[in-house]
Amino acid sequence: MRSGNLKVATENWLGKHVCVLGDVMLDRFVYGQVERVSPEAPVPVLQFQSETVMLGGAGNVARNIAALGGRVTLIGALGEDKSAELIAGSLIAEEGIEAYFLRRPGVPTTVKTRFVSDGQQIMRLDVERKQDLTEAESDDIVGSFETALATIDAVVLSDYAKGILTPAVIGRIIALAGARTIPVVVDPKSLDVKRYAGATALTPNRSEAEAITHLDCRTDESAQTAARRICELAGVDSVVMTRGAQGMTIFDSAAAGAAISVPAVAREVFDVSGAGDTVVAALALSLAAGLDVTSGARVANAAAGIAVGKRGTGVVRAMELAAALFGSAQGDPKIVERRAALAIVCDWKRQGLKVGFTNGCFDLLHPGHVELLKRSRAGCDRLLVALNSDASARRLKGPTRPVQNETARARVMASIASVDLVTLFEEDTPLELIELLKPDVLIKGADYTIETVVGADIVQAYGGKVLLVPLEAGHSTSSIIARGAKESAS
Repeated sequence: MRSGNLKVATENWLGKHVCVLGDVMLDRFVYGQVERVSPEAPVPVLQFQSETVMLGGAGNVARNIAALGGRVTLIGALGEDKSAELIAGSLIAEEGIEAYFLRRPGVPTTVKTRFVSDGQQIMRLDVERKQDLTEAESDDIVGSFETALATIDAVVLSDYAKGILTPAVIGRIIALAGARTIPVVVDPKSLDVKRYAGATALTPNRSEAEAITHLDCRTDESAQTAARRICELAGVDSVVMTRGAQGMTIFDSAAAGAAISVPAVAREVFDVSGAGDTVVAALALSLAAGLDVTSGARVANAAAGIAVGKRGTGVVRAMELAAALFGSAQGDPKIVERRAALAIVCDWKRQGLKVGFTNGCFDLLHPGHVELLKRSRAGCDRLLVALNSDASARRLKGPTRPVQNETARARVMASIASVDLVTLFEEDTPLELIELLKPDVLIKGADYTIETVVGADIVQAYGGKVLLVPLEAGHSTSSIIARGAKESAS
């Protein structure tokens, strides 16, 4: 797929199934304020303020895939401790991730605790022990992958060198994926890159690339040489080298021409933790949706620019990436097609947010509409407005309507603070859209009854709510049009 189809591809990756195998860990962030040095030793004293925990390592790749609208299966190993229970329990459930974990008694779950003051890490504490898998345990890992294989669209091997991805396991996974022409993206830590032979793409960072090739990768030219050399050494199809503030260098053996370098997306850097995982997630989804490696890397580069502006190992959401890629060129990022709307709604639901849905032509927006939207938003956490397309509005209102075309109506609607998302529907009613999005709250004006609200029975059947909002008297688009016509005639 050519790069010109980036928008189509990033919408089409909705629901694509990516299997992530690798080293799963728990990321802890302890936030506080340093105001003095300890009298006991020349070390800073961190005054505790707050603490957060989240999936780390391969788990962070998985949660980024889920946040971007993909379906994800995570395979790894955990101990039998409190950290393992937290990962396998609430953290996996919160992200909507399917998981298969090998449990290893006596081996601690890897935990990385970062201590942060004023946005800067002042120390990191690691609790870990390298996994030494038995042959039976390796078979268990590969067997879990084979269970999911039938529905997988891409594979990520997230290698943090903790022992899960042994050369034998890597070889078997790549062979199984290759037999089905499933792309494999590898985030490598081993300098022995030959173990990744047959993969689609390797994603080393600059320091890893320098260690592998013994080349200084600070310039574009030297980085391009290194990327090409790594591709040859590893026996992979392509290399996407991340270079921090210098952007990315990409070499794809399937593409005509030399390696290329792309600049980093200019954003304020708050925290680089987990940015590489975001790159891998976006690249894997891009390949699953049919993009070539170079185009997928450009998408991943945009995602990385968002990730480094977040506190901790924050994920990148579908709506954020759509805005970064297409916001300025394609119009307001609130205005999306229905597939993108579904990705965003699914993302909101994963965050535990209540999604409201209302619809209409909203031809000439007036104070009554504004109040309706304000009251609608008060009944939910996020409000999506579905607008009749021009053709749909003509069938509903007559040949002289709408007064404003669908582009104008969408732009005006997106400017309303109460509205979080806008999409169009071509059908006579929004029934298909309601069935697709499954909103938590279906909202209409109180001039309707629940029995006459399209989709009310569907929403109520899956446990949703129908909300009828009181209308402000004295406002209607038809009366505004009629009044204007009368004044023109006089």
